[in-house]
Amino acid sequence: MKLWQNDEEMFALMEEKLYTPVVGDILDSMGFAHQFLPPEIHGIREDMKLAGRACTVLEYDVYGPQKKPFGYLTEALDQLKRHDVYLAAGAHNSALWGELLTATAKMRGAAGAVLDGYTRDTPQVLSQNFPVFAKGRWAQDSSIRTSVVDFRCTIEIGKVVIEDGDLVFGDMDGVLIIPKRASEECIRRSLEKAEGEKLVRKAIEGGMSATEAFETFGIL
Repeated sequence: MKLWQNDEEMFALMEEKLYTPVVGDILDSMGFAHQFLPPEIHGIREDMKLAGRACTVLEYDVYGPQKKPFGYLTEALDQLKRHDVYLAAGAHNSALWGELLTATAKMRGAAGAVLDGYTRDTPQVLSQNFPVFAKGRWAQDSSIRTSVVDFRCTIEIGKVVIEDGDLVFGDMDGVLIIPKRASEECIRRSLEKAEGEKLVRKAIEGGMSATEAFETFGIL
């Protein structure tokens, strides 16, 4: 029996019942061993959580005024869809996100933003209650330093190759990428494992040893 009928229900289940460690464990067991983004990428507020589909964005560093300031940044923002996660890689000399980008993405129904880089306008971003995951905060402007060269293309962050439309899941323990071809099986098995972990914890709190619990449930 399928536990969800559409993306909206799936993402709601992920945010309510799952957490990145259990999903990462399932991905390992499925042979996807390099799906966590680098640990420096974390929520700009600890309680932030997001689940959505990657809208991949490729940026690069530039130097000085450009013929087309920001490159294709506005185009990338304006085509965001409901449940998309703006996922940017490739530029490191400035902030890649801020107040007005947040407002645009939120108005288009996006689920959040994940940046292999920095964000700024932090109070104004936080006030919009929109999940943003980044390496840190840095106010340096991108207009003369960064250009979006492409979007909805293949990108790489750390050891993770990310295709447009892959699932993105983030919480206080990190951000991972679930390949779209494996997403249904991964989420189904992750939900099962999350329920199993509750049983294991209850058994341990009831006096069962870790060794016995692992032998009994196969979960630790």
